[in-house]
Amino acid sequence: MKKILTVDDSRSMLQMVSMTLRVANYEVHEAADGAIAFAMAQQQQFDAVITDINMPNMNGIELVKALRGLPDYKFTPVLCLTTESSDDMKGQGKAAGATGWLVKPFSPEKLLGIIERLI
Repeated sequence: MKKILTVDDSRSMLQMVSMTLRVANYEVHEAADGAIAFAMAQQQQFDAVITDINMPNMNGIELVKALRGLPDYKFTPVLCLTTESSDDMKGQGKAAGATGWLVKPFSPEKLLGIIERLI
């Protein structure tokens, strides 16, 4: 079973993403911000990471950069799932090493389609 780490400071968004992934038979781990997610990623390997951008402690861009600095996460798909839709923000995400960008609100089918293509 593929393991996915979902990161969002919104409890309801975290639950919605997790439920969507669990129904599709993914093992889901949750983190409330980038700092917690980074600590979890150092403890175990995930097949993909889905992160929000705007979060306290460590935002999504910082998390992507930090993950890309770990040998085990150089090629792990990292999807940004955020309300941010500006080209500037997308550029920052890409420069940090994000694999993809999905703007909220999202459809569960679209999220699963992207994840299936990435892992």
